[in-house]
Amino acid sequence: MLIATVQAVLLRELAAVQRSIEAYPDDASVWTHPAGLPNAGGTLVLHLAGNLQHYVGAVLGGSGYKRDRSAEFARRGVSRAELLREISATVAAVRRTLPTLTEQSLSQPYPEPIGGREFTMEIFLVHLTTHLAYHLGQLDYHRRVVTGDASGVGALSPAAIQL
Repeated sequence: MLIATVQAVLLRELAAVQRSIEAYPDDASVWTHPAGLPNAGGTLVLHLAGNLQHYVGAVLGGSGYKRDRSAEFARRGVSRAELLREISATVAAVRRTLPTLTEQSLSQPYPEPIGGREFTMEIFLVHLTTHLAYHLGQLDYHRRVVTGDASGVGALSPAAIQL
């Protein structure tokens, strides 16, 4: 049950990331970096896509994705169309990989140490879910500050969770 729940929440959050990028008025606004905010919206999307495509798609799913974490934070000027393609690739990695896991595998170690520590699959999948939600909040805030539009994109709608 946890695997299906994690998948449902990840997909809901990724859909909200997509809507957030679509809500920016142009490519340049995604890369505006107001003082006091740690990252531009585009940086957050590249980081989220790289993170999930690596930890879910490559490590758990064997996708062959090669992560360049430093580029996630260094690249600038990536178009909204390219960011949306990264989000779509991330959705595909989640949809392809998580259904292959078993509930029994949740008590096993995640295949790759994280920060020099070992975690169970269960705790690391929950971590990935909360990590995405944390940065989605930052993305939503960034978009509102940059555009001056305080309206939301339905980021946390419980009705959007599809089990």
